[in-house]
Amino acid sequence: MGSGASPAIYWDAASSEPLHPAARAAYLAALDQGYADPRRLHRAGRSARLLLDNARAALAEALEVRPDEVSFTASGTAAVHLGLLGLHRGARGGSIAHTAVEHSAVLHAVDWAGGGTALPVDAQGRVRIAPPPPGTSVLAVQSANHEVGTTQPVPDLAGVAGGVPLFVDACASAGRLPLPEGWAVAAASAHKWGGPAGVGVLLVRKGARWRHPFPVDERIDERVPGFENVPAALAAAAALQAVVAEREEVGARQHALIDRLRSGVSAMPDVDVVGDPTDRLPHLLTFSCLYVDGESLVTELDRLGFGVASGSACTASTLTPSHVLAAMGALTHGNVRVSLTRDTTAAEVDAFLDVLPGVVERLRAEVGH
Repeated sequence: MGSGASPAIYWDAASSEPLHPAARAAYLAALDQGYADPRRLHRAGRSARLLLDNARAALAEALEVRPDEVSFTASGTAAVHLGLLGLHRGARGGSIAHTAVEHSAVLHAVDWAGGGTALPVDAQGRVRIAPPPPGTSVLAVQSANHEVGTTQPVPDLAGVAGGVPLFVDACASAGRLPLPEGWAVAAASAHKWGGPAGVGVLLVRKGARWRHPFPVDERIDERVPGFENVPAALAAAAALQAVVAEREEVGARQHALIDRLRSGVSAMPDVDVVGDPTDRLPHLLTFSCLYVDGESLVTELDRLGFGVASGSACTASTLTPSHVLAAMGALTHGNVRVSLTRDTTAAEVDAFLDVLPGVVERLRAEVGH
């Protein structure tokens, strides 16, 4: 499968899923009606406000939350920062506790807030079910890991939290899995489920002790500053509705394809497959190859037509050794993350398994292994 012989296969959906057809249709339809400021009382403003309200209602229905619990942000990272720091401010004291495998957006927010406590995880990347440390203001726990796919026991953690509110980063799982129970504030990101980039979602449960951590703005939604991107919000909601409607079928198919990949990769020598094999995101597999440089592996696979990721899910552009894999005690070099799109086929998986052993063998030979 040379690069000129067939189209490239994009397997980095965990970073950004290709735009869903429903999102494209909704966005184009909204461009002519959603350009005005939805705060204005003239006809164009009322039209934009109606589209924005429809987007919020549709997204709330898909996530099974209240419309007034939904805010649109400029990105998933912005939603994480607003959500986590707003809960921390609302607690009026204490420090943030978080799992050691949280996304860098969470870790940066924790550092900005003065630091916190990292909770260790097991070899699968799952945190132990236990009360948070004394003096904890917020417990930050992802619904599923962006890098290895392992789900976290959010409802069980909420049950032993002793009144400490949970902030849940659901960016990796929203649309693919139902939102877990037990969160006070959650965050999601539209481009992870096939919506447009530049749309994040902040979810604040009614009654949550959340206070705005940054300067406020006189917009429709007091939780989020800035002019709303109405067409993009509508496109994000349309994509999410479509993804949730097809979730059972697509998820089952992706689970089977990942099981096929896991079996083939596990049979290779000196390869460490990481993450829970069952309780995981349906579309994602991460493995590390001993004696192989991750950048070289990604480059060679790309040359052969497979677009995969390496390094940490949040620092892959710099190929920084993964803090997630390090926290799990797994091999941090020669790392590959495969995340399938909704259109991935069994033939593509088999083609990947056909070329991967030869690629790894050649790269190992170049360094004398």
